[in-house]
Amino acid sequence: MSDNKVIQVEGLTKMFGDFTAVNAITFEVEKGEIFGFLGANGAGKTTAMKMLIGISNPTSGKAKVAGFDVFTEAENIKRNIGYMSQKFALYDDLTVKENITFFGGIYGLSRKKIKEKSDALIKELGLDEIANQLVGSLPLGWKQKISFSVSLLHDPKIVFLDEPTGGVDPITRRQFWELIYKAAHLGTTVFVTTHYMDEAEYCDRVSIMVNGKIEALGTPKKLKEQFNAANMNDVFLKLARG
Repeated sequence: MSDNKVIQVEGLTKMFGDFTAVNAITFEVEKGEIFGFLGANGAGKTTAMKMLIGISNPTSGKAKVAGFDVFTEAENIKRNIGYMSQKFALYDDLTVKENITFFGGIYGLSRKKIKEKSDALIKELGLDEIANQLVGSLPLGWKQKISFSVSLLHDPKIVFLDEPTGGVDPITRRQFWELIYKAAHLGTTVFVTTHYMDEAEYCDRVSIMVNGKIEALGTPKKLKEQFNAANMNDVFLKLARG
């Protein structure tokens, strides 16, 4: 596996009985890339992501994530990635600081490292005044930013974000993408699913899933040229209408 290819997928398929949720998808993602995995709700994005992060067994095909095989090395994959789910992942009844400490422990960091990371994260996000507040009392936008930062605590090679900006206001979405840019600039590969087509413009490359298949793959600029479209929403509409 090339050092630059941190995700390699070939013919990856997931079936539930007679229903094909993910249909023989093939793509690669490079180190430090922001890769957008787009599609309408129900297109198969989350099912595909679950196979890549090692929590759902593929029916067939091949895939490697961070150099590890999704069929035989799922536990190694989990140790080398960060993950932020659609549904907010932190604990509402713990404070911000307690959440950071708890997840640092899960990721196997030493107490010294947890303290260093915690202090740095609180300073970087400007959390000094709310570090000892229960997470449940915070606005959704803050929760999302903290959740993303916690998913990077153990310096993973890749961070998977499943519709991370769902339900937040446009300003918070923009701030969230600034955090994504910073992580990618520091060498972390970002794999992000979204159904907001304007967010596709922020990605280095995007794939668009329709009914379980990847129907388009390329840079936003190339896809807009290919489909003679003014924006990514128009690209998506043309694909969705066949």
